Amino acid sequence: MTNHTETWSAVDAACDELLGSTPRSVSHAAARCIELGLPAISVSPMQGRFLMLMARLSNAKRILEIGTLGGYSTAWLAEGLAPGGLVTTIELNETWATNAEQTFREGGIADRVEVRRGAALSVMAGLTPQPDKFDLVFIDADKENSANYVDLALQMTRVGGLIIVDNVIREGAIVDANHPDERVQGSRRAIARMGEKPLVAASVLQTVGMKGYDGFAIALVGTPRG
Repeated sequence: MTNHTETWSAVDAACDELLGSTPRSVSHAAARCIELGLPAISVSPMQGRFLMLMARLSNAKRILEIGTLGGYSTAWLAEGLAPGGLVTTIELNETWATNAEQTFREGGIADRVEVRRGAALSVMAGLTPQPDKFDLVFIDADKENSANYVDLALQMTRVGGLIIVDNVIREGAIVDANHPDERVQGSRRAIARMGEKPLVAASVLQTVGMKGYDGFAIALVGTPRG
């Protein structure tokens, strides 16, 4: 397949410019990711805007994010919150979690974000007894565990809420049922889990852009099918 990443990146940049100003919290998080030398694996600006739109469309007051890194996607989600809302973001790496908290303070969104430290499956299990379920769950952590995250997210998301899993296409590798990369198999399992669980609807959106060729799996949580 011809590599069109340069063109995709240019289109991303042009669209970002046409769409106008970026929230200060997001710009600051982007700058901090570069300053701290973090891996360049955050969502793209267009993907970030998409997450913000999903939060606003679902009128999200409670958002759960699995995988904080530098807080770039967290900032986009926080900008999509309904008034008085909160993003709970989970990060295993202590240094990244501490740096992200500083980023949120400096970006002016610390009152809208809480960082939970630890292995995501354990942290999520500790959150499940809460009576108020999440409106949106964004999963962007170790891909090997994506299906396990989906299983827990289904218990933690309200009817009508959204679950979004990032990086599921793996440059098209998910077509191979016998692929040796466990990240590919984790993405395949996550998509299959969405198809077999009690959801109103689920789909996969293939994306291209400055992050290359990848995509989101998206589920709208509902009551069991008859």
